[in-house]
Amino acid sequence: MKFLKAAIFLILLSINCFAQNRILNLEKAFNNLLADEQAKHAITSLCVLDANTGKTLFAKNEQIGLATASTLKTITAATAFSILGKDFQFQTTLAYSGNIAADGTLTGNLIIIGSGDPTLGSWRYQNKENAVLTQWVSAIQAAGIKKIEGAIIGDDRIFGSQTTPEGWVWQDIGNYYGAGTSGLAWRENQFDIHLRPGSGTNDQVRIVKTVPETPYVQIVNELKTGAAGSGDRTYAFLPPYSNVAYLRGTWGMGISKPGISVATPDPAFDCAYRLQDTLKRLGISSSQQATTARLMALTNQAVASPTRKISTISSPTLSEISYWFLKKSINLYGETLLKTIALKSGKTATTSKGAETEVNYWANKGIDKSALNIIDGSGLSPGDRITTLAMANILFQIQKENWFTDFYKGLPEYNGMKIKSGTINDVSAFAGYHTDTAGNKYIIVININNYSGSGINKKLFRVLDELK
Repeated sequence: MKFLKAAIFLILLSINCFAQNRILNLEKAFNNLLADEQAKHAITSLCVLDANTGKTLFAKNEQIGLATASTLKTITAATAFSILGKDFQFQTTLAYSGNIAADGTLTGNLIIIGSGDPTLGSWRYQNKENAVLTQWVSAIQAAGIKKIEGAIIGDDRIFGSQTTPEGWVWQDIGNYYGAGTSGLAWRENQFDIHLRPGSGTNDQVRIVKTVPETPYVQIVNELKTGAAGSGDRTYAFLPPYSNVAYLRGTWGMGISKPGISVATPDPAFDCAYRLQDTLKRLGISSSQQATTARLMALTNQAVASPTRKISTISSPTLSEISYWFLKKSINLYGETLLKTIALKSGKTATTSKGAETEVNYWANKGIDKSALNIIDGSGLSPGDRITTLAMANILFQIQKENWFTDFYKGLPEYNGMKIKSGTINDVSAFAGYHTDTAGNKYIIVININNYSGSGINKKLFRVLDELK
């Protein structure tokens, strides 16, 4: 018995020494990062918790609020799971107002009533563009509608008219990753512009086509051909609700992809436009142009109450949405979830009310409210300020939730760890979980703001490698 106790003591002592050495090595690696020339003018923070106990194993600058980039998505997803539930689904309804005559003429409007579903018409799920349009056409035909004396209306009122958070920068708005929310989202609120470079540097780049065709948007092409290997340095400047887009920058020779994706300026209009175009091809005409509830309000027109609902499309569950939200870092999803959180909590569906709801939720769970300065749901705003300690503590708390497996599944893998990345100008961050070779589980949040140069992630990974 004495021998067994001594053996156990030695094993525990060995494990403890191993763990202590690991943290000492981590501290040394972190200090090396701080001394690196790229971090000379930066603020760098690291917080590592024991994932089983929540105990802080190592922390530096953990109480300093930093721009998070897309690591903020971990908090947005966790809040959405907590408030909406993992089985939450958006519903999009097709209805008509007025009456249908015996000859099939609808004297009234077709109305697509949005609930903010960011996945409607997305290529990632079953409810792809063609599938949605096919379902709507079938419902219209089943209702006996053969002609429309009225308009097709995209009802986008649920989220109001502000599509993008106030903290976003002009360079991002207009590009696919800067696509704003809509009460009636469509194809993830983006369309493609196919490009062809010139034969020499500085030659004009040619626009081949838009996919899908978007004739209502005028594209002003100021793109120049970049040198081979210079890649895509193209930016679209297309404000919400505008019909003029400016393409600026360079498109390098030899790029393998066909072009760029840009933000749809009015997704609700585009959705109504696509349905009208589809019906026209099938011989079902409309007497008026496609429009939206927002556009009608500008001329003091009201959307008539529906006479009958003829089709409802349910989105994938929140668990499925969260998977792609975290895996592919889709900013649109984060902004939509933030507004939906506000709506579910009985508040106006705005970004600011969603952020307020989110902060209050975690404050009630013991997270320091002043450590959560949240501007948006995606982290695209450079004005977000979250401490690594606050983010790490949220990641610790959610492990006990019944939806945690679905949350964890969506986290990408970087450097052999399940961690969400975040990158905006001069900001690089990672947040998530890791289990080392000895079975020890860690929660990791590392963040650097205002670094210089490029290739900083390799140096962040050198620090995290000490936990392997």
